Amino acid sequence: MAFTIHGLAVSQGIAIGHAHLVSHALLEVNHYHVAEKYLNEELYRLDDAVATVRGELMGLKAAAATGQAHTEVGAFVDLQIMLLADPMLVDAARKLVAERRCNAEWALVQQMELLVEQFQAIEDPYLRERQADVVQVVERLVKVLLGHPAHLPAKRRDGLGTIIVAHDLSPADTIGFRDHNIAGFVTDAGGPTSHTAIVARSLAIPAVVGVHRIRDLVEDDELLIVDGTRGVVIVGPDEQIVEEYRLRRTELELERSKLKRLKDARATTLDGEDVNLLVNIEGPKDIGAARAVNADGVGLYRTEFLFIGRDSLPDEDEQYEAYRSVLKAMGKRPVTIRTFDVGADKALNGVARPEPNPALGLRAVRYSLAEPKMFLTQLRALLRASVHGRLRIMIPMLAHAHEIDQTLMLIDKARAELRAERIKFDEGVQIGGMIEVPAAALALGMFIRRLSFLSIGTNDLIQYTLAIDRSNEAVAPLYDPLHPAVLKLIGATIQAGARFGLPVSVCGEMAGDPAYTLLLLGMGLRNFSMHPSNVLEIKQQVLRADLGELAPKVQRILKMDEQARVREAVERLAAAAAKPLSV
Repeated sequence: MAFTIHGLAVSQGIAIGHAHLVSHALLEVNHYHVAEKYLNEELYRLDDAVATVRGELMGLKAAAATGQAHTEVGAFVDLQIMLLADPMLVDAARKLVAERRCNAEWALVQQMELLVEQFQAIEDPYLRERQADVVQVVERLVKVLLGHPAHLPAKRRDGLGTIIVAHDLSPADTIGFRDHNIAGFVTDAGGPTSHTAIVARSLAIPAVVGVHRIRDLVEDDELLIVDGTRGVVIVGPDEQIVEEYRLRRTELELERSKLKRLKDARATTLDGEDVNLLVNIEGPKDIGAARAVNADGVGLYRTEFLFIGRDSLPDEDEQYEAYRSVLKAMGKRPVTIRTFDVGADKALNGVARPEPNPALGLRAVRYSLAEPKMFLTQLRALLRASVHGRLRIMIPMLAHAHEIDQTLMLIDKARAELRAERIKFDEGVQIGGMIEVPAAALALGMFIRRLSFLSIGTNDLIQYTLAIDRSNEAVAPLYDPLHPAVLKLIGATIQAGARFGLPVSVCGEMAGDPAYTLLLLGMGLRNFSMHPSNVLEIKQQVLRADLGELAPKVQRILKMDEQARVREAVERLAAAAAKPLSV
């Protein structure tokens, strides 16, 4: 009998196929004593496993470079290769083997658990989920040490694909599965920024994550339907249900192919208002994806990816090269580069600095101002790169006027140093700030007087407004972009920017979700920044929008104070605008 399970939809589309259960019991290893005369042999066994896994990862990186997901997967594989050289993992495990005369598998798992505890204290959702990299690297090492061969599903005779059902998946896993007719992914763990979600989106493979205990409810080879648009998994569907979803899948694929025709169309509303659709990137590797959808520019370049996962900080020249390459590639289109957004809960050199409450601690601009030498190096690199394109510098998580003033003083210092050294830079680089905490949204005047543009980081703004950690499973359902308080803060920020002639963008997940496009347009938003894969779908929404009709409806929504009423009204907006497009 068929039954339905609900999870988190992270990669759109519909998959129909047979379940392939991936075991997660590999890390439950035995602990045994190694005689002193065999210690060197045990250490050699560990080193040999490290070399084997490094070779596997290098091979997977080469395979990823030829595939459509190389921009997403390459960075993750690089991080896992670096973990193999991290003294906190392998060297510490070697020390455990030598000092406690234990087997290598057990030593690795002990060190992994210690590192995972440190990652779990990190406030930032993306960085916290990188604990999965540590687990997956150790899992690969243990697999080699135990002599477990990689097992990949064979192609099915009935023509249906394979749906991977796992606790979680690494990017290396997904690339290894690439040539094995994989139709979809379902995992116990994960969220919008998990490996499975990111790689599935880049490969355009339907995925549902956060389906707790899925591996206990599904049998190997059982027929599944994965609806990555609605977050639904159907176990054991009958032929009638399968046919219904085949038809729905065909309709979705047709819609996707139509979207590609919008690539070169200008994002203009029905009543002639131009809208800028920009992209969020993590480095030069993502420029290809931005060009593929003809993005209007880069609305958010996350520079922290230059800093994390390494033993030493990138120097000024290395940073300059990274920024320069993106600016040159984008030509005359604007590139907004955010200064590094990290927290003191994970120091950049990998040494943890625990805080009682890292979510409210030394992070983002606070961290930058606490490390002025490091911050000045980044500012100099940014200014040097500014001659190669249209640079805009953005400061994260502002809450106080003095934070802006101190940042502007450091920027002036960087300018003075470069002038003294006769190094060219653009004197007109705009400086902007992110509105991510309620205090900033409620006291915009001090930012408007000092900055040239604003960007609303909805992910953090929602979390801080509602006092909800969206990665905490106990409260994640309460994370709601449509909470009236959240909408009032977003709407007031957009309106204040319009009143004072200050451009405002949204660069959080709301910007890339078509369910909220009309709402944001009706609030007055004209600058959206999102993952490149979302640009064409958002463009379709813009082309269908009539702002003259939308604005009064949205203003009425902003006056509502019941979430259920807000949600119903937003759904009515989308239904009314769902008209066919002719391009």
